[in-house]
Amino acid sequence: MATREMPAERPTVWLKLAHGSGAAAFGIKNNGFDYFLLLFYGTVIGLEPGLVGLAILVALVVDAISDPLVGYWSDNFRSRWGRRHPFMYAAALPVALSYFLLWNPPDWGQGGLFAYLTILAILIRTFITFYETPSSALIPELTSDYEERTSLQAYRLFFGWSGGNLMSIVMFGVLLTGPLGMRDQQAYVTYGIIGSLLIFAAIMISALGTHSRIPHLHRPVETGERYSIRRIFREMVETLSEKSFLALFFATVLFAIATGLSAALAFLMLNYFWGFSEFQIFIWTCTVFLSALLGFLLAPWATRKLGKKQATIVLGLLAFTIQPAPVLLRLAGLMPENGDPLLFPLVLGINVIDLALIIAVQAVAYSMIADLVESNQVKTGRRSEGVYYAAMTFTRKTTQGLGVLAAGLILSLIAFPEGADPASVDPEILWNLGAFYAPSLLFLWLTALYFVSRYRIDKERHEENLRKLVERGG
Repeated sequence: MATREMPAERPTVWLKLAHGSGAAAFGIKNNGFDYFLLLFYGTVIGLEPGLVGLAILVALVVDAISDPLVGYWSDNFRSRWGRRHPFMYAAALPVALSYFLLWNPPDWGQGGLFAYLTILAILIRTFITFYETPSSALIPELTSDYEERTSLQAYRLFFGWSGGNLMSIVMFGVLLTGPLGMRDQQAYVTYGIIGSLLIFAAIMISALGTHSRIPHLHRPVETGERYSIRRIFREMVETLSEKSFLALFFATVLFAIATGLSAALAFLMLNYFWGFSEFQIFIWTCTVFLSALLGFLLAPWATRKLGKKQATIVLGLLAFTIQPAPVLLRLAGLMPENGDPLLFPLVLGINVIDLALIIAVQAVAYSMIADLVESNQVKTGRRSEGVYYAAMTFTRKTTQGLGVLAAGLILSLIAFPEGADPASVDPEILWNLGAFYAPSLLFLWLTALYFVSRYRIDKERHEENLRKLVERGG
């Protein structure tokens, strides 16, 4: 038999909380890579920004190989703890330890620091795959309901964004309040300790909280065929060649690159481009919780009203035209000048609404992956949640790869000064920063929405796939 008893169609709130809370580990890791890695290594440690981006790109290439293999392995793994949980438990300590080491680099030269960062980035990204992919792959197994899958994904994104944002608040509200501000190396060391402990706790809580569902989860399909490189490659190609998957894959890659570019330059934009004080940046960071809550509520509602594809496109068009608008208006001379009392509340209010829309878009788009599982099962007879979510994990981690690389290249191209006081930066350099930043984001977001429009599985087709599987099972 390929399956056991199916779980209830509507997971309890407690199960959603347990499953979703584990995403805080990914969020904390992303927070460091997205917001502080380039700042820490590029301006505090002194590694050339282009080399920071290159180190993350090298790790991304390794991910391209390791992620689908981990996903395939978890789809076909057999143990008394099922397919997913052994990977989740095994990831907890290695992720936490390698993340701690990332923020404690040795006093080496450019070459040594580049090698150190590259190795740690590869280790962290590989270890986080061992947790995030199997954990995310539980979504299609916890429920087959079209709307409930969006709800499960919304919980994961809420905890992911909240966990990462909590670390930003710790940084700006506590650790970076000394005289050196963002250039205080000891603050990053403490950040690494706190982040590592929280990552370990989040993974263990989620694994233990979903452990009781193991008897109700699917087992690998027995085909009688021996495992081989040829078989693994053939099955992964069959799984990933579906047109709707390819549409989502390219869309999420572009979403991730845009998010990574925005995140890597976020605090430089706030501190240098807009001239906001560290206290204002702290207030800005606190409002992310509000955006996460609004996005958490908006995603399931939009799915019920519009369906997943239309909801993603409608919310996306709103979000992705709003996000670069303040920067484009500043370049055109239509925004208040830095220091104007109207500037901060205006930009902050726009960001709260826009970020809520972006989080909702992510929740709906990521939940579309779950509906590919039954579509592929109808065609191949296999459930390949791990392979699909490994691809998702890979695209999300391009946030740190191509996104940070693009940010590093922009800073190098405009010759942005390292460690400079905001008041001393040439206005022309700041104008160039905005001129590269806003159009790049707009292009990436809108191209991603084009690929979303090519997705073909709606609620009716999903329910038809479920009926076919029930008939076959009978």
